[in-house]
Amino acid sequence: MRIESVFNRLPGIKISRKAFVRLCGIGLGGMILNSYLFKLALGKEDVSSGRPHRSVKTLHDLVVAKGEDPYLMTVKAIEAIGGMERFVKKGGIVVIKPNIGWDRSPEQAANTNPYVVGALVDMCFKSGAKRVNVFDITCNDAKLCYQNSGIEKIARDKGANVYFTDDWNFIKAGFDYESPMQGWPIYRDALECDTFINVPILKSHGLTGLTLSMKNLMGVCGGSRGLMHFDIATKLAHLTDFIKPDLTVIDAYRALVRYGPTGGNLADVVDMKTLIAGTDPVLCDSYAAKLMDRDPLSIGYISQAVKINLGNADISKADILTLTA
Repeated sequence: MRIESVFNRLPGIKISRKAFVRLCGIGLGGMILNSYLFKLALGKEDVSSGRPHRSVKTLHDLVVAKGEDPYLMTVKAIEAIGGMERFVKKGGIVVIKPNIGWDRSPEQAANTNPYVVGALVDMCFKSGAKRVNVFDITCNDAKLCYQNSGIEKIARDKGANVYFTDDWNFIKAGFDYESPMQGWPIYRDALECDTFINVPILKSHGLTGLTLSMKNLMGVCGGSRGLMHFDIATKLAHLTDFIKPDLTVIDAYRALVRYGPTGGNLADVVDMKTLIAGTDPVLCDSYAAKLMDRDPLSIGYISQAVKINLGNADISKADILTLTA
């Protein structure tokens, strides 16, 4: 008996020998009953319309924490905005998406401060999360980025599931409006979660001017990411609309003010000892841009986000609480 005939006896499954060989050849074997992988292996399109919008009512539009301890600053900021339990439900799956893109130490400020990530992991579990996933699609060697950023160790010590992304685990983006991001591969785990927390670091960027929360979402995109640099402002605004982060926490404890996004020279790092938390990514990015003495609307993706009514860039009209942790 041919082995593919065994699978053809399973309800609802018909498979040719050619398709079966293809499945085995890419290492799926015993995972054939996992429906989305099965579809992927057979070459069928798998498309997502993005994460659903969640309207989370907070005590303030934005909380800005200043202090010496990035862990404590993070805790105080989230408490002041209303507590992590507003964002994380009991038994929920949480994605914490920091910047882990570069083989740099925390002092070089190219990646998110590891203590900010650790504090968020702690608060998610205390709020009842079943699992907290931490990952990034890195620019430098993933193993070195995870280790030298300090994020891998701290997040794992706190109980998070820290892992490298898999090449097969992507889904195409489907928009209900015309978008240059249409069909772009997005990491599935970034979409199939109950809570998405975006945790960028504030730094300069040679192309976009600044790396902020919307730019940080490139770390959930597959494909030839260099192509995203064409019309990048529109792509980042649409990507943010697609992911719909539930909470944005911008690490401005140390800011890389020159030669971002990679940096490397400590002379280019400024201690701002600031942390920004809010639910509106446009407002968060606008406040961070002001910290770098930039007009928010001079940053292309902030301007594009305002055009599609993704959020508010007018800091003067926002309820902003500033505290010292």
